[in-house]
Amino acid sequence: MKVAIIRFPGTNCEFDTLFAFEKLGIQAEIIWHERQDFCADLIVIPGGFSYGDYLRCAAIAKLAPAMKTVQEHVKKGAYVLGICNGFQILLELGLLSGAMKHNNSLNFISKMQKLQVVSNDNVFLKNFKKDDIIELPIAHGEGNYFNTSDGLKKLEDKNLVLLRYIDNPNGSLNDIAGICDENKKVFGLMPHPERACDKILGSEVGLQLLQGFLNC
Repeated sequence: MKVAIIRFPGTNCEFDTLFAFEKLGIQAEIIWHERQDFCADLIVIPGGFSYGDYLRCAAIAKLAPAMKTVQEHVKKGAYVLGICNGFQILLELGLLSGAMKHNNSLNFISKMQKLQVVSNDNVFLKNFKKDDIIELPIAHGEGNYFNTSDGLKKLEDKNLVLLRYIDNPNGSLNDIAGICDENKKVFGLMPHPERACDKILGSEVGLQLLQGFLNC
């Protein structure tokens, strides 16, 4: 298995993500956002502040040359994972449904957050049981997930909601913390699994999440 991790100006979680996959014995490479000549079994768009979050989160990043490769990758039915800013980018690209707003508090939130596993009928959460409660770090200012009533109904009816917040920290509709596309190949979440991949950090639950992609 091979993983490509996209790096933008302002990305700050690419090396944590690289460490996590290498710890699982998975070959991973960091790809500069101007490249298009790469391929992988899984493309990861990691967290950070791509282009400084100017205009709005991910508004500039979606225009990067590497995103053309990501879109072609999706058309081929391959896997993509967007974490935090990466989730925002997937929403801007239209590869996932919905949008992000500023947190209700208008404050940046950085803390450990409890989450409920809503669906394990996918590679990302297959190592967990439905309704499991896990804890992952969050760190975002615009993590307030929004969708239309029809969009929310579609997500719920088709079992595309992956994770919900316990004690919603940002105002996300339906407490949504992570979703996937209808093919269950494109995944996005605001919490950071790559920051919970070593005992010295207090948790290895992130490894269990990422391990789901092994041999996918």
